[in-house]
Amino acid sequence: MSSPHVVGLAGSLREESYTRVGISRALDAAEEAGATTELLDLREYDLPVFDADHREAGDAVALMDAIYEADTILLGTPVYHGSYSAPLKNALDYCGFDEFEHKTVGLLAVAGGGFPITALDHLRSVCRSLNCWVIPHQAAIPRARDSIEDGRIVDEAITERVDTLGEEAVTYANIEPDPPCFESTENIGADD
Repeated sequence: MSSPHVVGLAGSLREESYTRVGISRALDAAEEAGATTELLDLREYDLPVFDADHREAGDAVALMDAIYEADTILLGTPVYHGSYSAPLKNALDYCGFDEFEHKTVGLLAVAGGGFPITALDHLRSVCRSLNCWVIPHQAAIPRARDSIEDGRIVDEAITERVDTLGEEAVTYANIEPDPPCFESTENIGADD
């Protein structure tokens, strides 16, 4: 059996993105656990605002292909107004069941303030609607300015949570998928 392939989608466009630091750390842990990994940095993709009439605009096909080839997808987001970022939402809108169904997904959120639970809940709901298997463990980096210095996580407890996410991305990469959940069966129009 070949090594699982784990991709990390960093949903931030900031040059000094804390989200990118977190996703990169999780990918390092996945690689140490035996996976091949790839960082999908949305700054490097030309993704116009999603328009269902133009599904292959810009670099959409390249992004969809990279996600399709993954066994596990790590979604990382900064918290904006209590939810996940517009760049991540836009990237997810280009994708559908072809890219996500029956895949393992791990979640990471980064906040300037306290624990970013609502952003993680929102992403978990999106993943259910695409019939993914979401790793129960999720990672958060609250108060990111205090937890990340010089491009690395300096808080040991957060480092452990993020590393666990990367390790579980490998452990559960080929888990037997659940039957379709209610949300996915009601996701009318996801493939139109």
